[in-house]
Amino acid sequence: MEKEVFGKSFIEKLDKNFPELSKNFDFRFKIFSEFNTLIFELNKCLILELNRASITLTNHLLERLLKLALIYDESGFGPTPLEEWNKKFGEPNKKYSSISLGNSIELCKKKGLISDSEKDILFNTIRVLMRNGFSHADSTDILANIPDETPMFLGNLKRPNDKLKEIGVNQKIIPTFQALQMEDFAKENAKPYFHFVFKLIHKIEIRIIERNKTLNKP
Repeated sequence: MEKEVFGKSFIEKLDKNFPELSKNFDFRFKIFSEFNTLIFELNKCLILELNRASITLTNHLLERLLKLALIYDESGFGPTPLEEWNKKFGEPNKKYSSISLGNSIELCKKKGLISDSEKDILFNTIRVLMRNGFSHADSTDILANIPDETPMFLGNLKRPNDKLKEIGVNQKIIPTFQALQMEDFAKENAKPYFHFVFKLIHKIEIRIIERNKTLNKP
């Protein structure tokens, strides 16, 4: 493909989507500053309509967010001398860095870092559809509500006057149709999924800060 074709496509998508999505570049985290470059990368995916890439990267952002929430909640987040960093983060990192998404959701709820409704969305919807559907390449739940048979009609270009033959196709098990359905799902859900996680970062930050104030009251 010619470079000019890519360039034209990129410019068209930038002009189309930047006015809506540019606000996602305007943020300043007090705790989760390591997300800065990740969110810039993710927002560029959304602007260029790289929807499946966006969902997969948002999955990474979410899983990392929940683990870091547990780590910072336990270690604290205030200024620490460099020589104490290993001691400060060693045990929390060992405890939380390898846990599963389901466990991190449960622990964040138990510690008050996410609400009941957020836990339900994360565990019952995002874990099943977004994480399994894209990071694990399992389309089963995303395609579950599609009929087992979709009517299609088979014709013959050499005999255009012949009667079309109706056949039933199960889109849930045929790779080509799976890919088309997943592409449509990604188009519809990439932006709202990112915005949900983006807002969740700010909410968790506020909760960690408030918990830290409470714990450190004289």
